[in-house]
Amino acid sequence: MKVRLLAFASVRETLGAAELDLELPEGGDIETLRQLLLERHPELATLWPRLAIAVDGELVRGNPTLAEGQEVALLPPVSGGVEGRVALVDGPLVVDDLVASVRSNRRGAIIVFLGNVRDHHRGRAVERLTYQAYRPMALAALERIVDELSDPEPDLKLAIHHRLGEVPAGETSVAIVAASPHRAAAYTASRAALERLKREVPIWKREHYADGGKVWREEELLEASEPTGALRQ
Repeated sequence: MKVRLLAFASVRETLGAAELDLELPEGGDIETLRQLLLERHPELATLWPRLAIAVDGELVRGNPTLAEGQEVALLPPVSGGVEGRVALVDGPLVVDDLVASVRSNRRGAIIVFLGNVRDHHRGRAVERLTYQAYRPMALAALERIVDELSDPEPDLKLAIHHRLGEVPAGETSVAIVAASPHRAAAYTASRAALERLKREVPIWKREHYADGGKVWREEELLEASEPTGALRQ
C-alpha cells in the first residue's frame, strides 16, 4: 500500500524532501514506517523520539495501523482556515483589513499585536526568516484558539493571520487583533492568543544570518528537550 509522507523544517532537510510517496506492506503501522525511514536515513534516529506524528491532519499516539492513501506528517517541536478570522498568508499581511474584520460599533476597544522579524538573535545579525507550516493542522489549531478564547467573552471578536515563506527583517510575520466592548477582555485575549499560537500551532521558522549561516529555531528545542513524541504544549 502507498502512503504520503510530509516532512517539515529539520526533518525535511534530513529526508531531503518535503513530500514522499512510500510503499508499505498491507497492515503496516507507524513502526513499519519508522523502520523504513531509518533504513534509508539513519540520521533520523536522533530526531524521531522528539517528533509528533499526525495522520490525515490529526495527532496520533502509540502505533496505529495505516491505510492506503493516508497522509502522515512528521512534526518537530514548534518554536510558537478561512480568510478573515484566521489565515496563513503567502505574502505581506494587510493589517487594515484584519482590523476591519473585527470592527463594530458595539466594540469600544481594538487591540492590535504585530510580531515583526528582529534583525538580530543572540548577537548575530538576522536578514530574514523562513516560515513553514503544516497547513491543515495549523489552520485547525488557529480556529480552535479563536473559538476557545472568544466563546466565554460576550461580543469579543478575535482574528489571527500568520505569514509563511520568507519574511525580511523588519516586516510583520504575525498579526493578532482582538475587539471587545471593553479593553480588559481584548488585552487578555490578544496575549493568550499569542502564547497559545507559539505553543500549539505547527509553524516553524528558520533564521538566515548576515554571515551566511542559517538554522531552524526548533533545532534548539530538539537539543534541549526530553523525548516527548508530541508537540510542545
